[in-house]
Amino acid sequence: MTSRAEASGDMLVVRSKIASRYDPEAEKEVLGWIKQILAVDVEPGMRSVEKTLANGRLLVRLAKAIKNGTPNCPPKAARMGLRENTANVPFKEMENIQVFLLFCENYGVPRTNLFQTVDLYEGRNMAQVLSCLQVLGSECQRWGFNGPTIGPKPVEVNRRQFSKEQLRQGHTIIGLQAGSNKFATQAGMKIGGVRHVSDIRADDMSKEGQSHISQQAGTNKFATQSGMRIGGVRHVSDIRADDMTQEGQGIIGLQAGTNRLASQAGMASIGGVRHVADIRADDMSQAGAAVIGIQMGTNRLASQAGMTSFGGARNNVDIPTNVMSKEGASVIGQQMGTNRFASQSGMTFGGVRHAGDIPVADISKEGASVIGLQMGTNQYATQSGMTFGGVRHAGDIRVEDISNEGAMVIGLQMGSNKGATQSGMTFGGVRHVGDLRVSDAYDDGHGGGAD
Repeated sequence: MTSRAEASGDMLVVRSKIASRYDPEAEKEVLGWIKQILAVDVEPGMRSVEKTLANGRLLVRLAKAIKNGTPNCPPKAARMGLRENTANVPFKEMENIQVFLLFCENYGVPRTNLFQTVDLYEGRNMAQVLSCLQVLGSECQRWGFNGPTIGPKPVEVNRRQFSKEQLRQGHTIIGLQAGSNKFATQAGMKIGGVRHVSDIRADDMSKEGQSHISQQAGTNKFATQSGMRIGGVRHVSDIRADDMTQEGQGIIGLQAGTNRLASQAGMASIGGVRHVADIRADDMSQAGAAVIGIQMGTNRLASQAGMTSFGGARNNVDIPTNVMSKEGASVIGQQMGTNRFASQSGMTFGGVRHAGDIPVADISKEGASVIGLQMGTNQYATQSGMTFGGVRHAGDIRVEDISNEGAMVIGLQMGSNKGATQSGMTFGGVRHVGDLRVSDAYDDGHGGGAD
């Protein structure tokens, strides 16, 4: 035996399940077979059997007895030496078990029925050990062992040959995969006949059953069709309108909700105008005429004082222009931002709208040649050499002015403009820089004027 640690946790659960497969009846059969062949008594019990067979010596003797008692022994099993190791050494004892397993495989026991060496030597799966010995007893029956045998009778090949006529007879039989046709009959069936519901012909139905609804449609217990006639008007809920009471005509059924405490008093005749929320405009009080309902929000502290008649002009934020003070005329409301320090002094209706709301006449001479920061920065920029009416070139560079060194350079718009120059550039559009008129600009600002 080895000094392997005891199983614990999940391994203990697995080992318990394997041990539960140990069959005392199979143990009794195997131990009786060994006693008949080797005349050796083995004490019953899983641990006792494990202790007796663990060294493998008894198994090697059993293999020798089976080999010698089988006249038609398989060639591989007949050539085995089957020498027993008597040393009390673990690897020698496990070698005896391995020799027995090799003999079982050569004798015809399938590999799936063999057990591992540790299953017996460490007692891991004693149920598989008993199963292997039972299958070995079945193979002894196959090869004609002249001693006692155990286990189920071995399976023999039994080939059957069917003629074509026998196979053709099976074409008229419905297999059990489709169900069973025991006691089934097609007597009275004819091709082209009408297929009836539930295979019952209408002319075979009794008169008593014609007034009953089958259970497939539910139950008609206490049901009656008295008073029904063919062609009659079908009413809602099977209630005739002329049978309704006068009291119930003014009541809305619970299917539509409840009309408890509801009233239709004051409703006009059919064809009357339907008002919003069932309130007539002429019934509205004067006090509520100037009030906006909560559905639209709240009008608390709201006032319509000063409102003119229908058709009056709608002013921005409901403030007429003539009521605005002069002080606020030059102020931009907070909705547009802030107008702190802003001024609209000097603005006239119909005047030209300038960029940045600055009239050209107020532009100083110093700023005429400066581009605002909104366009970037014009530090170190110059417009010298620019002419009006010139052709607009890509990147503001005239083709004839491109130097050989700059031909391979991409401007800053495309990347880097190191070494770039704008010399010789001319204006070609009506659009002025910063919306400045040319006539108001100084000569120093446009670099000499047009030729």
